[in-house]
Amino acid sequence: MPAPTPETTASGLATGTRTVLVASDLDRTLIYSSGALALGMPDPQAPRLLCVEVHEAKPLSYLTERAAEELRALAAETVFVPTTTRTRKQYQRIRLPGTAPAYAICANGGHILVDGVSDPDWQAEVRGRLAEACAPLAEIRAYLTETTDPSWVRKHRVAEDLFAYLVIERDLLPEGWLDRFTAWADERGWTVSLQGRKVYAVPRPLTKSAAMREVARRVGATLTLAAGDSLLDADLLLAADLAWRPGHGELADTELTAPHLAALAERGVAAGEEIIRRFRAAAHEHRHTA
Repeated sequence: MPAPTPETTASGLATGTRTVLVASDLDRTLIYSSGALALGMPDPQAPRLLCVEVHEAKPLSYLTERAAEELRALAAETVFVPTTTRTRKQYQRIRLPGTAPAYAICANGGHILVDGVSDPDWQAEVRGRLAEACAPLAEIRAYLTETTDPSWVRKHRVAEDLFAYLVIERDLLPEGWLDRFTAWADERGWTVSLQGRKVYAVPRPLTKSAAMREVARRVGATLTLAAGDSLLDADLLLAADLAWRPGHGELADTELTAPHLAALAERGVAAGEEIIRRFRAAAHEHRHTA
């Protein structure tokens, strides 16, 4: 029988070839707000920056022009999948260089976007997993309402009806509250993490890694690469074949390690540039290895 003809994925690449999938966190991994750039050099030596996000008519997120050039090439060479805790609305404010990604992962894995549209089959699968394994979001929200105080909580937020988070004054966080909430949520199938000024409560099955594996299956990926800086990226980095974390962020603070995970020295926007270079080098080596 003749060999089957490789199918073409939404990315335009053929399955059955050496397909590299790159699943990368965005904020403080590839793109940076002005406060997170970490430009430690003299002003005349600072890199030129490209704004990739505008919010309420103000520039918000940047990468270096060199990183932009590398990202354009990366998007042409791999299945590049932005992988973010942002909601779909927040993600859609971003305009990355290069061809628009065929796939994106939003809401910490709750949505897989295919050409900008959330995949209904994945939505249904996620909702089913959460219903089976976790207490409902309403129970989490009720606990947060009952046990917090406006003196230290600035905002209560819900993302895509999937998870909740608080924006807090970290210095005013009551002693012991986070530990109590973490233990209570754990009994109900939820994980809790403190990241900067935000306390996240996320259902345990809601992960970036699960969504990455699904996209990898769809495109027939033979190598998965990942990068991220925060605690919510840990499962993604550990699930990939190769991964990188920048020299800043919660994963650097907690010194997350694994045999396939490289800890970079670069911090701020320079780290984003280096991560993209590492992605391209790993993808090139994979494609040219017999």
